[in-house]
Amino acid sequence: MRKSVANPINPAQRLNDAPRCHAKAKSTGERCKGPAVTGWAVCRVHGAGGGAPRGQAHWNWKHGERSIEAVELRRMVNELARMARAEGEAISCANAQ
Repeated sequence: MRKSVANPINPAQRLNDAPRCHAKAKSTGERCKGPAVTGWAVCRVHGAGGGAPRGQAHWNWKHGERSIEAVELRRMVNELARMARAEGEAISCANAQ
């Protein structure tokens, strides 16, 4: 029977073994010594799980004219207009000959 790696005498050992934050100080060049949040490369102080909500949930949402969906829709419409213009030019060139 193998001995368990968990140390029942020192339960804080698992905290010492936790992956560390990847943030680095500009002044000293040393890495942060805090434990990284699960699923993130950085600790809670350096932005794990942070950030403002996107879209209408954001407190500064105005009208949605520059939202991701609106920009994608404009790109699609522009592409269709380009294709229609090119098709129209091809037809007019064929009729001219």
